[in-house]
Amino acid sequence: MLAQLSPAIRQYILVTGNYWAFTLTDGALRMLVVLHFHQLGYSAFEVAMLFLFYEFFGVVTNLVGGYLGARWGLNRTMNIGLGLQIIALAMLLVPSSWLTILWVMLAQALSGIAKDLNKMSAKSTIKLLVPESAQGQLYKWVALLTGSKNTLKGIGFFLGGVLLTWLGFAGAVLSMACMLTLVWIFSLIFLNRETGKATFKPKFKELFSKSRPINVLSAARFLLFGARDVWFVVALPVFLASELQWDHWQVGSFLALWIIGYGLVQSFAPKLTATTITDRASHQATLWGALLTFTPLLIAGALWLQLSVTLVIIVGLALFGLLFAINSSLHSYLIVSYSRTDGVSLDVGFYYMANAAGRLLGTVLSGWVYQHSGLVACLLISGLLVALSTLVVRQLPQRTGI
Repeated sequence: MLAQLSPAIRQYILVTGNYWAFTLTDGALRMLVVLHFHQLGYSAFEVAMLFLFYEFFGVVTNLVGGYLGARWGLNRTMNIGLGLQIIALAMLLVPSSWLTILWVMLAQALSGIAKDLNKMSAKSTIKLLVPESAQGQLYKWVALLTGSKNTLKGIGFFLGGVLLTWLGFAGAVLSMACMLTLVWIFSLIFLNRETGKATFKPKFKELFSKSRPINVLSAARFLLFGARDVWFVVALPVFLASELQWDHWQVGSFLALWIIGYGLVQSFAPKLTATTITDRASHQATLWGALLTFTPLLIAGALWLQLSVTLVIIVGLALFGLLFAINSSLHSYLIVSYSRTDGVSLDVGFYYMANAAGRLLGTVLSGWVYQHSGLVACLLISGLLVALSTLVVRQLPQRTGI
C-alpha cells in the first residue's frame, strides 16, 4: 500500500510514525520516573531535579542539532535521537542500588537530547516534503504532526502508569526499549538518507540566526512557552494537590487529558483559523495571541474574587488550552514557512532552542513564584508574557499563503 503513495507522502508517514513512537516512550518515561522514584521515597524537589538536565539539554541540543542536521542530513539526526533514547532507557535497567539521583539525571539528559533531536528533525523534514507554493498543505501537515505529538504524549502518561502497574519499573522500561529498537531499525532502513542535508557546509557561527523573521519568531516562542509553563508545570499540579486536595492519580489524569485535548485542537487548528478575519498567518498569530493574553488574567481575577475554585480551574484551563494550542500551531507553521529550504534545520533548531529556553524559564519561575506568591501571581506573569509574545510576533514581515 505504501508503494502506491508518492515519495513525499511515504516519507511524511515514516517521519510521523517515527515521531509518534518516540513521543509515546517520552511521555511514558516521564510518568514512570515520577511515580517510581516517588514510591522509593524521593522528595518532590528531588523528583523535580531529575528533570533539570532534561530541560537544560533541550536548549543546547536544539541549537547544535540544527547545525548537525544541515551537515549530516535530518535522517541521521532523527536516528541518532532514537538511538540515544534507547541508551537512556537501558541506563535505567541497572540494579536499583545504582539508580542514584545523579545517574537518573544523566539518563534524563540523554533522553532530553534525544527528544529534541527527534523533534527538530521531524519538523524540519516536513519543510522539504511540501512545495513552496503549497503553504496551506504545509500548515496542515505541521499542525497534524504537532497536535498528534501532544496527544500521544498525554497517552504516554497513561501508558507509563499502566506499564508500571503491570510489569514493574524494569519490565516497563525494557518493553519500551525493545519497541523503540524495532522502530529505530525500520527508520535506519527506510528513511531518505539525504533529506535535509545542506548543499553548503554551514560554519559553527551560523548556529545563531541572522534572519529577522526567525529571530522575531524565536523571541515570541520563548515568551509563549514561558507563559504556559510559569503556571502549568509546577504551580498548577501543586495547587490541585494541596489546595483542592486532589489525589495524585486525579492530578495526573487531569493533566494528561488536558494534553490530549490540547494536541487534538492543534491538529484541527488550520480549520479553526481558516475563518478568521485575514488570511495572513502573522496577522492570525497576533489575533489569537491577543485572545490568549486575557485568559490567564481572567482566571486570576476569578480566583481573586473567590469564585468556585474547581470550576474556575477546569473551565479556565480548557479555554487556555484551546487558545494556546491554536497559537502554538500558528507559530509552528510560521517557523517552518519562513525557514530557508537549504539548511532548514539551522533555522528550526535555533527556534526550538528558544522554545526549550522558554520552558526552562517557565519551570523555574513556576516553582519560585508559586512558593512566594501563589497561583494568582503565576497567572498574572503568564498574561504578561503572552502579551509580550503577541507584541513581538506583530513585528513579522507580512507573508500571505495560508
